[in-house]
Amino acid sequence: MSDSAPRCVIETINLTMIYRSGKVEVPALRNVNLRVGEGEFVAIAGPSGCGKSTMLHVLGGLMQPTQGQIFIDGIDISKLSDSDRTAVRRKKIGYIFQRFNLLPAISVRANIELAKRIHGNGHLNPYGADQIIEMLGLKDKINFRPTELSGGEQQRVAIARAVINHPAIILADEPTGSLDSRNSRVVLRILQELNEKLKQTIIMITHDPEAASMASRVIEMRDGQILNRTPQLTYEPELEGLF
Repeated sequence: MSDSAPRCVIETINLTMIYRSGKVEVPALRNVNLRVGEGEFVAIAGPSGCGKSTMLHVLGGLMQPTQGQIFIDGIDISKLSDSDRTAVRRKKIGYIFQRFNLLPAISVRANIELAKRIHGNGHLNPYGADQIIEMLGLKDKINFRPTELSGGEQQRVAIARAVINHPAIILADEPTGSLDSRNSRVVLRILQELNEKLKQTIIMITHDPEAASMASRVIEMRDGQILNRTPQLTYEPELEGLF
């Protein structure tokens, strides 16, 4: 293994986010400085209200920070127009939201293939829609609509949609939040394989220590600040051969 540090693909400098309601200010992020290398799998852990979700949304350009800079692959997206930020998101980022954000009127396959058409300028993905659907246990559900699926199944569709074009960066907001223990392990193992074999950079927010343990680096947040950067925790699911 090379001793050289991986190329930085995500960097924040003094990132601050303050929510305002009238004269009341609520700081969600406080001067956060973060660097994530190409191909890292990073978990951001912490209790509800610590700023994890805000961090993910700001990193992905879905929200503008109050102050500070965000570099995605060397591009300062905090200075871009809405349309230019959208172009960066479509080219470089796949999202797994806590709320699935699926289109309810079309099938599972159509939801996934729509993402492929919209975001078709990503990297070449050696895994096609059929393989991803099968990997996520959705083969028998491809003609169902999201409203006909369980919450866990909908979340797996959202994951398939996020990874179909092999984006360089995957931002995952509590990706196992609606899954039972076994399905959670399957999804986490898939994310780990995507990171290890396809070299996708993954940032996952979670409050679950077991989920965080799958990452190569764990960052703990409290009150909008990064407290530490811990090494990988010990946890090995008994699941093999998902790819």
